[in-house]
Amino acid sequence: MSTADLATPSNPAAIFAALGDPTRLSLLRRLSSGRTQSIARLSVDTSLTRQAITKHLHVLEMAGLVSSLRIGRETQFAYRPEPIVAARTYLEEVAVQWDDALGRLKALVEK
Repeated sequence: MSTADLATPSNPAAIFAALGDPTRLSLLRRLSSGRTQSIARLSVDTSLTRQAITKHLHVLEMAGLVSSLRIGRETQFAYRPEPIVAARTYLEEVAVQWDDALGRLKALVEK
């Protein structure tokens, strides 16, 4: 994923793409506790390798859903809620558009 794929409020596709994988959803859920966690800690109780965890975390980071901080030899990852808020706002806007379209269709059919 390139930096052009980074999620923005006007382009939430990267957020939805990152959330479209069960492993990434699981990692995000674990990180949403508010504590930063290392790759080693995130790989506990999973059948995934550290390399696989790293790959998934990179996708989440490119979408803006997590941030990383290098501390010595270890990288710590933290959840970032702002992209989820942007995605929720986008979905609410789409829902309003669909509600409006369905209302117009209903009015047309009932004429």
